[in-house]
Amino acid sequence: MSEKKSCACELELPTHSSPSYRRALWLVAGLNLAMGVAESVSGYLAGSQALKADALDFLGDGIITGLGLIALNWSANFRAYTALIQGVFLALMGLGVLAATLYRVFVTQMPEAVLMGSIGIIALVVNLSCAAILLRFREGDANVRAVWLFSRNDAIGNAAVVVAALAVGAFGSRWPDLIVAAVIAGLFIHSAVRILGDALAELKTIQ
Repeated sequence: MSEKKSCACELELPTHSSPSYRRALWLVAGLNLAMGVAESVSGYLAGSQALKADALDFLGDGIITGLGLIALNWSANFRAYTALIQGVFLALMGLGVLAATLYRVFVTQMPEAVLMGSIGIIALVVNLSCAAILLRFREGDANVRAVWLFSRNDAIGNAAVVVAALAVGAFGSRWPDLIVAAVIAGLFIHSAVRILGDALAELKTIQ
């Protein structure tokens, strides 16, 4: 009986105040940071710009999720400002990936399709797990929604990396890798605009 009451009380809490949400963030932050480091090394070894872009997404997601954890006990006003920081950070990541991809257009290097695809599949499994963990917490304030968008982006980006690896192997061309890296960067920027819009709207409501 007491256990049922406890569960009911937790369901009534705002997402950012839920103990289960805090536990989910710890798990997702750890998975993202670990995979980000692994994928950074793999992207360098495979010579894949898409893997490097996705590794940056993992690392950024881990940092942003950690920032979200810190902000859980802050006021609504400060959580909205945290979401603004998250949006700016994501936009800068997107611009950085675009710049690196444009540079690679003029520097010929064929990605290693097998390693690229293998790591992409592992990363996809990790990201789908993170997205599944956060799925029921996707609604909430701007900070909560920002964490969810980062996780969703990771899953979409990884699926695209796997497709790019198959295309690189099938056609013997580096262009699928570069195109996917640019698409991931575009997804970063699109989500950043959404996060910034949510945060600014929330700040207007609070003030």
